[in-house]
Amino acid sequence: MKIAMIGTGYVGLVSGVCFSDFGHEVVCVDKASEKIAMLERGEVPIYEPGLEDVLGRNVEAGRLRFTTDLAAAVDGADAVFIAVGTPSRRGDGHADLSHVMAAAEDIARALTSYTVVVTKSTVPVGTNRKVAEVIRTTRPEAEFDVASNPEFLREGAAIDDFMKPDRVVVGIETDRAREVMSAVYRPLYLRDFPVVYTDLESAEMIKYAANAFLATKISFINEIAALCERVGADVKSVARGMGLDGRIGNKFLHAGPGFGGSCFPKDTSALARIGQEHGQPMRITETVITVNDAVKRRMIDKVLDLCGGSVNGKTVAVLGVTFKPETDDMRDAPSVTIVPALVGGGAAVRVVDPHGRREGEALLPGVAWMDDAYAAAKGADCLLILTEWNQFRALDLKRLADAMRDARMADLRNIYSREAVLEAGFAIYEGVGRASNAPAFPTSRDAAERAAE
Repeated sequence: MKIAMIGTGYVGLVSGVCFSDFGHEVVCVDKASEKIAMLERGEVPIYEPGLEDVLGRNVEAGRLRFTTDLAAAVDGADAVFIAVGTPSRRGDGHADLSHVMAAAEDIARALTSYTVVVTKSTVPVGTNRKVAEVIRTTRPEAEFDVASNPEFLREGAAIDDFMKPDRVVVGIETDRAREVMSAVYRPLYLRDFPVVYTDLESAEMIKYAANAFLATKISFINEIAALCERVGADVKSVARGMGLDGRIGNKFLHAGPGFGGSCFPKDTSALARIGQEHGQPMRITETVITVNDAVKRRMIDKVLDLCGGSVNGKTVAVLGVTFKPETDDMRDAPSVTIVPALVGGGAAVRVVDPHGRREGEALLPGVAWMDDAYAAAKGADCLLILTEWNQFRALDLKRLADAMRDARMADLRNIYSREAVLEAGFAIYEGVGRASNAPAFPTSRDAAERAAE
């Protein structure tokens, strides 16, 4: 199959690279000539484990190319994927579809034979029909079908998710389009991964419903965590007890500073807006958004309380600022709310993150970037864990405590036990959803479950 991938952001680049690894001929298109030049050199503009290696071997095999010439890429393609950004619009939270519609117009002008135009971007219900309308208006004689093929890639595990998916969702309207999409995903059929065919609207809705549900689990356990702190319970024990129920499951029941990233904040806002526009308010989703915003503010208060009510004149070492481990993505990360509040409160903030600096320097002005946790802790008054990178899970706690001026830890990911932290010489340990007398013993299984999300 010949595939054109319009957009080389996170979704487009990962999808294009993986399609080429399936054996298809793939051309990835982007208007940013600098990015295309970088990709042609074999350099990946985002951090995603394994992506550079897969890209390199498919470029070498001649299955993967990069270009700014959309018309040349679309010419003769069996399928053209739209994988451009759909950020939340300021003011109303609705997905901004301007890039999608612009891509549809460009594709229409470039079509030379029957092609399936596939929307990979996360878009509101009804968008694919609008894409079809744009193409028909621009080129009435064009022979094409549209398809909805939402992505379900976890940052940090995207290659594995694409190659071994829980499911592939395809919204189509014709048998001809189904034949093309079946050929595109044939390698997954051969390995018995489920491919769900449905109508356009259902495919679009599945993406939003899935992400809203996962976000709901996170906000729910964070509310339970706040109550645990008041009643003397341990949220880790509560979550474990809940998660063993097969109807509930243990994933996304990890209390922390709230969800962030490129999907959950944007998609919950968009779903809430879709509900409002159709006269069917999404009350649960709206509450999930409110709770998540409140959780981030509560984390700020937690750090302030840990520091005696104020961080003015104090030094805070922050470990991790990306929204999750194994990514450089800072979009809507809890750190973008919490760290500026500390800087604004008069704190000298030192930040350590394996891959967050590239985006973080612009998003977190006024902080000092350090190379390792021990350098950041030297002379600090508080150690704040915001992202559970593996290198932060087995730190020498005594070395940290000895280096600090006032050894206090705010572990907002609950990766350490209170006993271990206090025995190492810290004066105070504060987790999330743990009363002062809670046992709080994290396990290797906790780490594995969190990483799997």
